[in-house]
Amino acid sequence: MIDNIFKSMKSLRNTILSAMTGNEFSNTTFSLSVLYLLSRLYGWGVGLRSSIYDAGFVRQKKLPCRVISIGNLTVGGTGKTPMTIYVARMLQDLGLRTAVISRGYKGAMERQGGIVSDGKTVFSGVETAGDEPLMMARSLRGIPVIVGRNRFNAGMLAIRDFSADVVVLDDGFQHRRLHRDVDLVLIDDKTFLGNGHLLPRGILREPPSVLARSHACVLTRSPKNPTGHFENLHQMFPGKEIFRAFHTPYIHGLFPEDPHDFAKQSPLVKPGDFSFLRNSSVFIFSGIAKNKEFQEMVKEKVKSVRGCREYPDHHFYTRGDMENIIGLAGQSGAEAIITTEKDFSRLGGRIQIPSNLVVIGVKISFGEDGERFSRFIQNRVQ
Repeated sequence: MIDNIFKSMKSLRNTILSAMTGNEFSNTTFSLSVLYLLSRLYGWGVGLRSSIYDAGFVRQKKLPCRVISIGNLTVGGTGKTPMTIYVARMLQDLGLRTAVISRGYKGAMERQGGIVSDGKTVFSGVETAGDEPLMMARSLRGIPVIVGRNRFNAGMLAIRDFSADVVVLDDGFQHRRLHRDVDLVLIDDKTFLGNGHLLPRGILREPPSVLARSHACVLTRSPKNPTGHFENLHQMFPGKEIFRAFHTPYIHGLFPEDPHDFAKQSPLVKPGDFSFLRNSSVFIFSGIAKNKEFQEMVKEKVKSVRGCREYPDHHFYTRGDMENIIGLAGQSGAEAIITTEKDFSRLGGRIQIPSNLVVIGVKISFGEDGERFSRFIQNRVQ
């Protein structure tokens, strides 16, 4: 019942925020009052749910293998999917049989569960798997990807079919029904804890105090110059492991593969080499949690951005959407169309890919924290 309250409050939050974009909440004072009330109600539900688990009234299920959860404290993108890929590969390099488990949000298999990939073959499309699981399945060779709302059942499937030594949960911090050996919580270094308020008044899924139950925090999207958030977390939670991670964009793919069609450069483009775009004008489309940040990143690497088309996170593209994008790009005079790897996972195999499409992905790096993070994970799982 508590989990249903938790979901209902999130749905209500989305409804209120959508209404605020129209005229229904033109009175700012009234809007803030409503958001404050809903935030308090949401906090009550979250607190009650946490108390029930903390007191042991609901017993956690435990898998007969190690479990690492990659989660966050806020709504919006913090880099959970690229971090899940990073950690899964690290475990694989340690010689551990690894599987990834995701809820499969908006995929047809979310409710009943199923295997997206056995590490060799991808069995499902975006309609059944969901965009993030499909993206991980395409990236992780030798690592099975399984989806299902019931993470325990999905974990047992990973053990039964793939003899998994360790499973990595994508977006698992709030999923307390399953015991985990490592709870990693990602916090966007740019937005940090927002305004400090819970949904829907703020961006927090839970109050910051729950970070005490995590084993480590990772500040993602960290800038080169520290923001002070690293020290803030140390002061809030003395002795807790805290790491800084960086998002590194790379060229995931070119369509057609020969970029001569829109830039007179060598077709042998390296993943991290954006120089062939330096003199190009582009059109951007994306449907992710932080569209504006993606656009700003692209603007740093191209001559000019002729236009942008934004969609909600997890938007399921139709042929009409792509026709509209291609039409807008053509009218703008753009030489190339740019999107994200996550958006591309919702296109491949269903919709004709436009020519001159550049797909940009994101990889995680830890810089100077790399060895320390690797030791931390290894000590926890071995």
